[in-house]
Amino acid sequence: MTENRSRPLGKALADRMRGFLTNGETAEANGSRGHTTTSVVDCGVYVDGKRMPGDFTPDRALEEACGQDGAFVWLGLHEPSAEQMAAIARTYGLHELAVEDAVKAEQRPKLEQFGAVHFLVLRTTRYVPHQELTESSQVVETGQMMIFIGERFVITVRHGDASELAPVRADLESQRAVLLEQGPWAVAYAVTDRVVDHYLDVADQVEADLDTIEEGVFSRDRSAPIQQVYQLKRELVEFRRAVVPLQRPLAAITGSQGVVPKEIRRYFRDVQDHLTRTVEQVSSYDDLLNSILQARLAQVTVDQNNDMRKIASWAAIATVWTAFAGVYGMNFDYMPETDWKYGYPALIAVLSLITVLLYRALRRNGWL
Repeated sequence: MTENRSRPLGKALADRMRGFLTNGETAEANGSRGHTTTSVVDCGVYVDGKRMPGDFTPDRALEEACGQDGAFVWLGLHEPSAEQMAAIARTYGLHELAVEDAVKAEQRPKLEQFGAVHFLVLRTTRYVPHQELTESSQVVETGQMMIFIGERFVITVRHGDASELAPVRADLESQRAVLLEQGPWAVAYAVTDRVVDHYLDVADQVEADLDTIEEGVFSRDRSAPIQQVYQLKRELVEFRRAVVPLQRPLAAITGSQGVVPKEIRRYFRDVQDHLTRTVEQVSSYDDLLNSILQARLAQVTVDQNNDMRKIASWAAIATVWTAFAGVYGMNFDYMPETDWKYGYPALIAVLSLITVLLYRALRRNGWL
C-alpha cells in the first residue's frame, strides 16, 4: 500500500491502464460517470460518506483516497479477464490466490484474509420466470460476487446478471451517507444485504412453483409428471448450494472483534437473520419436495397395480372362452351335445352368462 501512495502517474501507469481499457479513453472524454472499459462498472472515491465529484481511474482513485483522512475507493468490476484483474491486483496489492478465485468464479461462499485485505465470496441468485414448469425449465440462475475489503478500498467483482449493484450504490450515496462513513465494510454489508434479499425473493417465487407442483400431484387428473418434480428438486439443490454455505462467513463476520466496526456488525447480524430464514425455507422446501416425490412414486405404483388388475380381470374372462374352445376343439367323437342342434347357441349363452357374472364380480371388488 505504501508503494501505491507514492507511485507517480506516468508512462507506466498509462501502459497498465491499457490492459483493461477497451479504447484507451477515459470517461472524461465522453462525459460519462464511469470508464469505457470491459470490466470497470464504476470507480468512486468517498470521503466521510460523500462521493467526490469527477471521474477516476482505479490507480488515481486509490492515490486520492490515500491522501485524505476518512476516504476510501469503491471499485466495481463485472466479469474481468485475468489480464484486467492482474492490473487491478498490482495497484491494490491483492493476493494472487484471491485474484485467481475472482477471475474463475467457481468458489463456495467463504471469508478469507490475505494480510490486511479480506476476501468475501457470495453466490448470487436470480429467479428465471417461466410460463410452465417442464422437465428442462431453469428456475434459479446463480452467479458469484467477490468482495475485496481493504483499509482504503472495497472492490466488488460480479459474475452473472444477478444482484446488480447500481441500485445499492445509488441508495448508499443518496440516503445512507451516514452508513458510508463507516468505510469499506459498510459497502460490504450493503452488497451482502442485497444478495441475501434476493435469496428471500427467489425463495418466495420457488414456493409458488412448489405449490403448483403439489396441486398437480394431488389433483384428480394428476397433471404433474415425475420429471417436473425432479427438475424442481435439482433447481432447489442449486439454490441450496448458494444459500447454506454463506452461514459460516457471516458467523465469522458477526463474531469477529476489531476487524469489522462494531456498528457494521449489527447490520451484518440483520443480514444473518434473513439468511437463517432463507435456509429454513429451503430446508422445508426440500423436505416437502421429497414428500411430493415419494407420493408421486406411490401414485405411479398404485396406477401400475390398477392396470395389472384390469389386465388380469380381462384375461380371466377370456380364459373362460379359451377353455371351452380348447375342449371342443379336441375333435373327439363323443362330445357332449355335439349332435344337438341347439348346442352351439346354448354354449354361447352359457359363456355369455359366465362372462357377465365374472364382470360383475370383478367390478364389485374394484378390479374393473
